[in-house]
Amino acid sequence: MLTIFGRKKISTERVAHMFSHHILETAESGFPDIAGFIRDSPEFVRSPDIEDSDFGRFLMVVIAGNFSYIPQHYQDGQDREIIEHCVQKMAPVFEMTVHEFSSVVKDYKEFMSRVNAPSKNTLYAMSKAVFFKYDLNECQDEYFRQMKTPNPIFLKNLDELMRNFLWDWEAFNERYKVVPQSAA
Repeated sequence: MLTIFGRKKISTERVAHMFSHHILETAESGFPDIAGFIRDSPEFVRSPDIEDSDFGRFLMVVIAGNFSYIPQHYQDGQDREIIEHCVQKMAPVFEMTVHEFSSVVKDYKEFMSRVNAPSKNTLYAMSKAVFFKYDLNECQDEYFRQMKTPNPIFLKNLDELMRNFLWDWEAFNERYKVVPQSAA
């Protein structure tokens, strides 16, 4: 790889490979900690029934959330190119076609936007999506359960944990110069 001012050139396809591998591995290996945190959270009146192996919905929330951040760091089509390569790499892992996987990610992004409205904060949307995708409302005290909203203390604590599942694009871009596949 060539370097420009200390940064290595890397293709959008290689970025997608690194990102996809990292996100899949981190979400799968980190979910038992998230599940344990949820089960042990004192804000619930009864412990949620979440198995350490039930990370599929969590993984989709993490993927959708991270895809939402890519356009903030890349323009001129590089964002779409990186996401397209990611989808091509991740779809087989889920035993889906590229179109099916894209559709599922789109559904998750729309769901996250809906449950987080009017806020546009992706991190908060990820935490709220985990709350609703795992039906945690039923485990809350009556006040929050009737409001159908997460206990704000639980949500704040989950936000802090969810930060660990966001790719650090700023640090990545300090080290690498992303170039189109043909220029790498």
